[in-house]
Amino acid sequence: MRQPNVLGEYLRARRELVTPDQAGLPASGIRRVPGLRREEVALLAGISADYYLRLEQGRDRNPSVQVLEALARALRLDADATAYLLRLAAPNRPKRRPAGEDVPESVAKLVAALGLPAIVESRHLDVLAANPAATALSPRLVVGANRLRDAFLDPAERALYPDWEHAASSLVAGFRETAGADAGDPGLPALVDELSQASPEFARLWALHDVAVCEGAPIRLDHPRVGRLQLNRERLGVSGTAGQKLVVFHPDPGTGSEAKLALLTTSAAA
Repeated sequence: MRQPNVLGEYLRARRELVTPDQAGLPASGIRRVPGLRREEVALLAGISADYYLRLEQGRDRNPSVQVLEALARALRLDADATAYLLRLAAPNRPKRRPAGEDVPESVAKLVAALGLPAIVESRHLDVLAANPAATALSPRLVVGANRLRDAFLDPAERALYPDWEHAASSLVAGFRETAGADAGDPGLPALVDELSQASPEFARLWALHDVAVCEGAPIRLDHPRVGRLQLNRERLGVSGTAGQKLVVFHPDPGTGSEAKLALLTTSAAA
């Protein structure tokens, strides 16, 4: 089976987002493509146009680090996007997720013991473990759910986020960063195809090829029971797993959100 051309797709998507003016090039003549032409990217990166064409077409999938870094500069990639580009071309990356997605026993016990909303999610954003406080925060945070499906296909989940566009774009960019470089993962194209067909918004965001490292970040929620919540979300890697993350939601001490979250978690434990 022919391997997907993830490197070429990424290069093409990113060059279409860079204008000649941004790259310091004259925008003369009729332009039939959005963004930069292939030969312009090659010029900016200091490589031949033929070699760049081979990269986009997938006929050369292992360029050197020096070439990739030159392309990153030409395409104006930030640090996260540059790291993702390097991973796309890295040889010997994992081709399959290890069989099973069991959460380490000690981590499962930690999730259960925490008084704060906590889940463990897979690289594909499947919920692998969740405590009652997490389910009180969102009924979709339960074992077996998928955060991408719920975010784009469940109106109740979408209604939780007053900053929906930002939340959705961050979710997709983080998903691509953690899972999108593994072209041999059979679960990835199936999930992406499903969501692309069911959600035009997901398809649009996925086509942008944006990447972002999703770690700690503040989030705002409009909860149907307690109203507006301002929480901190921490995403911590679970050692010894294939990219699992422990996600914990916590409020700033002494705030109204702390009192509201306490009300939710107390009722969930009752």
